[in-house]
Amino acid sequence: QVQLVESGGGLVQAGGSLRLSCAASGRTFNNYAMGWFRQAPGKEREFVSGISTSGGRTYYADFVKGRFTISRDNAKNTVYLQMNSLKPEDTAVYYCAADVVLGERVNTAPHKYNYWGQGTQVTVSS
Repeated sequence: QVQLVESGGGLVQAGGSLRLSCAASGRTFNNYAMGWFRQAPGKEREFVSGISTSGGRTYYADFVKGRFTISRDNAKNTVYLQMNSLKPEDTAVYYCAADVVLGERVNTAPHKYNYWGQGTQVTVSS
């Protein structure tokens, strides 16, 4: 079992930046690939970014490439999402999720992830 708690969301103007954090409980954090997903009102939850257990592999959705950076600190049981050049269309609830994997695989499908945080709201004004 792992519990995930996101923080760092808020209201920002277009072009601004936010840094999301996701703190995980438990002692096996480095056994989980981690992902960030988002869900806007009336839309399905979508993959934003993922990082492998070691942090050696990262993946991004096309719509955030070059703007968002995922990272993790296994000593602190925390994964981060640095979001720059934010756009109004980035407005959504952002969730972190943990996926029990072998090796360095990173899944992009939400149903592959075993544990989810409660989400943090990100609102980008134009």
